[in-house]
Amino acid sequence: MTLQAVSPTLILASASTARASLLQAAGLAFEVRPARIDEAETRGNARAEGASAENTALLLAGLKAHLIARLDPEALVIGCDQLLVCEDRWFDKPADIAEARAHLLALRGRSHVLVTALLCQQGEQRLWHHIARPRLTMRAFSDAFLADYLALEGTNVTTTVGGYRLEGPGVHLFDAIAGEHAAILGLPLLPLLGFLRRHGVLTE
Repeated sequence: MTLQAVSPTLILASASTARASLLQAAGLAFEVRPARIDEAETRGNARAEGASAENTALLLAGLKAHLIARLDPEALVIGCDQLLVCEDRWFDKPADIAEARAHLLALRGRSHVLVTALLCQQGEQRLWHHIARPRLTMRAFSDAFLADYLALEGTNVTTTVGGYRLEGPGVHLFDAIAGEHAAILGLPLLPLLGFLRRHGVLTE
C-alpha cells in the first residue's frame, strides 16, 4: 500500500540526513543526489548585491534543484537551503568546533530566524517554492554548559548552521521555539506534502 504515484521519481538534491529522515518518516520513496555548488561564494555574492536572506536561500535552493534536474529532466527534484539570521548577521555552518563555540556565544540569550527555502523543479520548469521562517530563542546558558555541550556533540556541531542539531542535544540550548519542527530541520514538510498532493504525486 502506498500514497505515492509511481512517477515522477522524487529526488532530494541534498546531503542532509535530517531532510532525508523527514521524507522517509513520511513514507515517501525518493533518491538522494546531493547538488555540489559553491554555497559560500553564491551567498557572499548575493549579500554583496543587497539580496535579502529569503531571496538568497531561494536562489541557492533553485541552483541545487536545477543542477540535478538538468541531469534527470523527468524527475521531480527537491532543492533546499537554510540561512540563520540573527539581527543583521548571517551565519554559515561553522568550519570547526572553535568556530561553533564562537557562533553559539554570539547567539546565546538572543533570538534568531532560520530562513528555510524549498523549491521543486522538473526539467527546466520551476513548479513551486516555499519559504519558512521559524524563530528560535537561545537561553542564557553558562560557559560550563557550553563546554559540556561541545564535548558531547563533537564535530556534529559543524554539520548545521548555528552549531546545533535540534533533533539531538542541541534542544538543550533553547528557551523558546516557534515554527514547524521539520522547517527547523531544513525541510518544511507540511507545505511540501500539500504541493505533492496538488501536483498528483501523492493521493488527495
